[in-house]
Amino acid sequence: MAKTRGRLYVVATPIGNRKDISARAREILAAVACIAAEDTRHTATFLRELGIATPLVSLHEHNEEVRTREFVERLARGEDIALVSDAGTPLISDPGFRLVRAAHDAGATVCAIPGPSAAIAALSIAGIATDRFIFEGFLPQRARARRERLAELAHETRTLVIYEAPHRLNETLADMVSELGGARQAAIAREMTKMHESLYRDSLAGLADAASRDADMARGEIVIVVAGAAADARSAEAAPEALLRVLLTELPLKQAVDLTVKATGAQRKALYQRALAIKDEKAD
Repeated sequence: MAKTRGRLYVVATPIGNRKDISARAREILAAVACIAAEDTRHTATFLRELGIATPLVSLHEHNEEVRTREFVERLARGEDIALVSDAGTPLISDPGFRLVRAAHDAGATVCAIPGPSAAIAALSIAGIATDRFIFEGFLPQRARARRERLAELAHETRTLVIYEAPHRLNETLADMVSELGGARQAAIAREMTKMHESLYRDSLAGLADAASRDADMARGEIVIVVAGAAADARSAEAAPEALLRVLLTELPLKQAVDLTVKATGAQRKALYQRALAIKDEKAD
């Protein structure tokens, strides 16, 4: 009787404290034929601490396409494979999506071995609404693109969960104050589950000021949790567009935008883009 296809296990590993590894995760990591790891050196150290000698194979953004084909072939031969990232739950701002999708397409079973996630851990202690939230991951590195993305999120009513690199924290907080408003409540969780775990809670303006004076805030891995816009933000956003639509029926685009900005205080750049879109709608 032919052996069935192997299983791909997506295994969450600790984000800091080694004791957060689950008994099931240890069992799977010890039993599979190999482990697909983002950084084999990092994972090898962790496995040695657990007394696990399962072979490691690298899987990162530069070799994911090639490695995925190799892993799918091994699954087809009936081998079980575990996928891990350097820390936390794989695929959450980490490689692995291609492999998971390809495993599904090949008819293999994909199993989640749940556990730590920095985004969920930070959200759970931030003291900011958790009933509705969006995970934004890392914002664009370039300042202009970052501000543009934050402007797009300015009227999002769900809680925002964002990862950020330590060296960009001050710039990102300044951009958040500019695009989201300094009064917005927020929290910065750094070094979750580690020795120097810290949580800072304040308005965005308060956090930006504190970060400019406290270098420790920009050390280690950082998660920023930001309260969503007030529920009436959407209706406030709609008012400028309603006026803009009326003015565009009688005036040139630039003049219509200028008058709408003066009347409502709306952001010129966003309004200009909206005006172009309205013009395109009419052209169609």
